[in-house]
Amino acid sequence: MLEGFSNASHIPELRRRLLFTAGMLMIYRIGVAVPTPGIDGQALSAFFDQASSTLFGMVNLFSGGGLQHFSVFALGIMPYISVAIILDLLKIGWPYLDELYKEGEAGRRKISQYTRYGTVGLALVQGGMMAFGLEHASAPNGGRFVYNPGIAFLAMTVITLTAGTIFVMWVGEQITERGVGNGISLIIMAGIVARLPSAISTTAQFVREGEMSIFTLIFILFVAVGVTGIIVYVESGQRRIPIQYARRVVGRRIYGGQSSHLPLKVNTSGVIPPIFASSVLMFPATLATFVPSLKWLSAYVSPVSIVYNVVYVALIVFFCYFYTAVTFNPVDVADNLKKYGGFIPGIRPGRFTADYIDRVLSRITLGGAIYVSAVCVLPTILTQHFHVPFYFGGTALLIVVGVALDTVAQIETHLLTRNYESFMRRGGGRGR
Repeated sequence: MLEGFSNASHIPELRRRLLFTAGMLMIYRIGVAVPTPGIDGQALSAFFDQASSTLFGMVNLFSGGGLQHFSVFALGIMPYISVAIILDLLKIGWPYLDELYKEGEAGRRKISQYTRYGTVGLALVQGGMMAFGLEHASAPNGGRFVYNPGIAFLAMTVITLTAGTIFVMWVGEQITERGVGNGISLIIMAGIVARLPSAISTTAQFVREGEMSIFTLIFILFVAVGVTGIIVYVESGQRRIPIQYARRVVGRRIYGGQSSHLPLKVNTSGVIPPIFASSVLMFPATLATFVPSLKWLSAYVSPVSIVYNVVYVALIVFFCYFYTAVTFNPVDVADNLKKYGGFIPGIRPGRFTADYIDRVLSRITLGGAIYVSAVCVLPTILTQHFHVPFYFGGTALLIVVGVALDTVAQIETHLLTRNYESFMRRGGGRGR
């Protein structure tokens, strides 16, 4: 991988893409530090220190800390992600969307257009709700979050937050088109990694003041490296189903006869299950923060409790199967194999192939769900039971490692394309 990065600096096109990606991410991080006018930033930061285990803490994580400071990028990219997930779920009962997903590039452009429109609408609604909530909420010190509440503040805040979300969405699309990697994923990763310097400085301060021993620090590093290695290993893991293509004679040409495979990822659903599970469990905690009569819920929805961890794991397993069933249809795969003359050795085409793929997918999804659950629960166990200050949750670690792997894979693809083009040019020169 390091050799690939060193070779990337020698390829002008790839170097320009990497610099463009870095520049756009820098612009995004600068925007996170620009506050929305009319907000008491110190009071808001104190509130988010107390509400880190609620839905606000999750939104703040994905916005890279923008919500805590109520910057112009306070909503971050969450409206875009929410709309994209909603469209993924709607295609189950909406045949029109399902057909768009199957139409190739034209269908994807149409879905992207719908996603943008939905993002603007959702950002307007979320921005209005946040502005209204800040106007009527009380700060921890008894004061107010808003200096001059009123219609002017509501209109300015909604327009500012919506414009910030649209700009972040544009930045992500530009990175995807003109940079390296998936822009939306890189923006989320940049927000999470931005917390790393403060975590390192806090850990160093604990060691200097004697609150953390050097052995505890070594243990943290060992666990972090081990968990990262496990994530890399599992995320790269595949169950390869052998595919054989029958020979076809068309005129004087013979097609097919090759052997291939159908790769099924161990973690097909990615980081969506822990995000959904956390959102479901954080909703009662958010209600308990604002409704005094529901304070008793805090004991059950706290990450310390056994009830929380058991329900959390059960929800992760459920959403792993649910989202895998939504995004991967064995019937469509079997129909495509049959259409192009492909078959699994020993399995009859059609319904039997679909049943076989579904059975294999169900088995590996169970392993993937157990792996995701273990990664997400481990930081909580270390933090609460062994008093180890593990600063990144399992969801954040999954996102960072997954995005890093995808980005490195795209860089390697660019390098391979460059090498093949050079080989073709050299071969063409000799031929002439």
